[in-house]
Amino acid sequence: MRSGDPDIIPPQVAALVEKKSAQGSALDSNQKGRAQMKAIVYPKYGTPDVLELREVEKPTPNDNQVLVRVHTVSLNPAEAHMLSGKLMARLLGGNGLFKPKQTMLGADIAGRVEAVGKNVTRFKSGDEVFGRKAPNGFAEYACASENALALKPANITFEQAAAVPVAALTALQSLRDAGQIQSGQKVLINGASGGVGTFTVQIAKSFGARVTGVCRTQNLDLVRALGADRVIDYTREDFTRNGQCYDLIIDNVGNHSISDYVRALSPKGICVIIGFTSLFLLLQHLVLRRLISKIGSKKINMMLAHITNKDLVVLKELMEAGKVVPVIDRCYPLGEVSEAYRHLQTRHAQGKIVVTLEQNSKT
Repeated sequence: MRSGDPDIIPPQVAALVEKKSAQGSALDSNQKGRAQMKAIVYPKYGTPDVLELREVEKPTPNDNQVLVRVHTVSLNPAEAHMLSGKLMARLLGGNGLFKPKQTMLGADIAGRVEAVGKNVTRFKSGDEVFGRKAPNGFAEYACASENALALKPANITFEQAAAVPVAALTALQSLRDAGQIQSGQKVLINGASGGVGTFTVQIAKSFGARVTGVCRTQNLDLVRALGADRVIDYTREDFTRNGQCYDLIIDNVGNHSISDYVRALSPKGICVIIGFTSLFLLLQHLVLRRLISKIGSKKINMMLAHITNKDLVVLKELMEAGKVVPVIDRCYPLGEVSEAYRHLQTRHAQGKIVVTLEQNSKT
């Protein structure tokens, strides 16, 4: 789904980590524990109004990490669920039942490498990179594994690069891996104008598929511009009841029943569901999808993206070739993260919402 966070480290483990960090850190030892940075935190669950801009300790990379000076960060729905603290998000997220253990948000970042650990081989100071740091992205600096980063293509902006990681990896892996896409197939994308959907349309076309995009009236032109061969306005037509069948359905919304998907799939067709609009539908699919796949020729799959340097490089090459262009709905400064999350919660963004750290972007 469009997006686990680490638990608090026990004191005895923290002591070991601190000892290890002291051996071969990429930063001057005099800076340890003293350097500060600006970051967005949420000390309690609630609405976006609980978000606060604070001074926190600047992170230090371990031997296998990259310290990135963050220029831009994009928002993901999973983070909004974590912030809200709804019961299901608390149970599944593992971030504390009554208050958040990890109090920082933001995972998809773009910026410049500030320093690297001694075992890092792919990057050096000054490199422009994009990737995922879960969480802590809404800050001036973030540490990330080198496997979760890639060099930023020269032909896209930092804003566009931050929009890529989770959304585009979800699109790529749902099509290629879970969906087993083939050239010439009829592919339908439900939620084609959102963060994941805009990438899914373009990547499906790069595979040579015939793409139908489903979205609301206001977004039809956007989805056409992204390359969709056909568009469906969901306010006027239900793609599961119009008599058309598809070899592959990628559903970024998850607002249909199992029987709806089965009806809209061609023989041996595959449906990949990325998100759900209700707990009832989630439970229905968890119970029934394996049964459907076993007793018939059609398959219902669910998936979560896996962050790898290899697939980030695939996306980098698609962007360099002009086959994928990230779609940005709006950009907000760091001090307006609350407003950015309120806009995300409307569920009407075209593409991705991005936050910029203005001071970092100017240097």
